[in-house]
Amino acid sequence: MNCHCGNNNTYQQCCEVFHLNNGKTETAEQLMRSRYSAFVLANGDYLMATHHQSTRPIKEKKAIVKWAKSVQWIKLEVLETTKGSENDTEGTVTFNAYFFENGKVDIIHEKSAFVKEDNRWFYLGLSE
Repeated sequence: MNCHCGNNNTYQQCCEVFHLNNGKTETAEQLMRSRYSAFVLANGDYLMATHHQSTRPIKEKKAIVKWAKSVQWIKLEVLETTKGSENDTEGTVTFNAYFFENGKVDIIHEKSAFVKEDNRWFYLGLSE
C-alpha cells in the first residue's frame, strides 16, 4: 500500500521515517506530507513537534487529535511548492486534503508557510 501522503513508497519507506526521527525532513514539502500522514494516523505528538513554537496550538492538541480520528481521510493533492528546498530557510506548499465527514466529502485547501531553523523544517501556519 502506498503511503498516506500519496507518494508511491510504503508508509514505512516514506512518512514513518520522519515520524520516527521527529520530523527531520530535507524539504518543506516532505514535512507537509508527513504532517498529512500524521493527521491520518491522529499522531498529535508529531503534529505538535513539527509545528513552529511561535504558533504551536498546544491547548488544542486533544481537539485536533479527536477531529483527525473522527473523519475518514481520502487523499492529499500537492498543488504548488515555492522554495522550501534543502538550501532554503522558508517555503510554502499549497495543497488540497480530502476527507469524508458527516456523510460528505470535504476539502481543506491551504497555502502553508514553513520555516527552517537549526537545520529543521517547521510548519508556521497559513501563508499570506
